[in-house]
Amino acid sequence: QVQLVESGGGLVQAGGSLRLSCAASIPTFSRNVMAWFRQAPGKERDFLALISWSGRSTSYAASVKGRFTISRDNAKNTIYLQMNNLKPEDTAVYYCAASPSISRGRNSDEYDYWGQGTQVTVSS
Repeated sequence: QVQLVESGGGLVQAGGSLRLSCAASIPTFSRNVMAWFRQAPGKERDFLALISWSGRSTSYAASVKGRFTISRDNAKNTIYLQMNNLKPEDTAVYYCAASPSISRGRNSDEYDYWGQGTQVTVSS
């Protein structure tokens, strides 16, 4: 049973907020680097944020730094993405990803497990 399930997407107005969740059923969740990516129609999948095993180290894409916050709860095998001050250009399908490594980067090819995605639409 290897499964990541995203939830929390929806339709919001510009300037609004959403919190995405990703429930993970993978071996040794607490020993996986976790990340969020997004993909707009006709575009490639882009890195948003990653979080270390403990949750104490994070990294963000410049486009979302200061607006989005990634976090994890290892007791619940879940990661979150708090999104504030949303913009129309944030409209995309948002994906959760995992890698059983101590260190991972911003390339989608580095991640082993993926969720099905959740749609976020931001209206102007």
